[in-house]
Amino acid sequence: MNEVWCDRCGAPRAEGDHAACAAARQLEPPRFCPACRRRMKVQVLPAGWSAVCVEHGTVRA
Repeated sequence: MNEVWCDRCGAPRAEGDHAACAAARQLEPPRFCPACRRRMKVQVLPAGWSAVCVEHGTVRA
């Protein structure tokens, strides 16, 4: 998957500083698909999380 977009804020990865996004992603699941910028359906469980993009599928941790 080509990661063009920030998976936390949805902004282009090449623009701006995403250090705060990277730090926040250590503790929380992604909110945007990094390939298409669609908002993902996120489910947080006691044992981890899953995020689903309708175009690119599921990511789990």
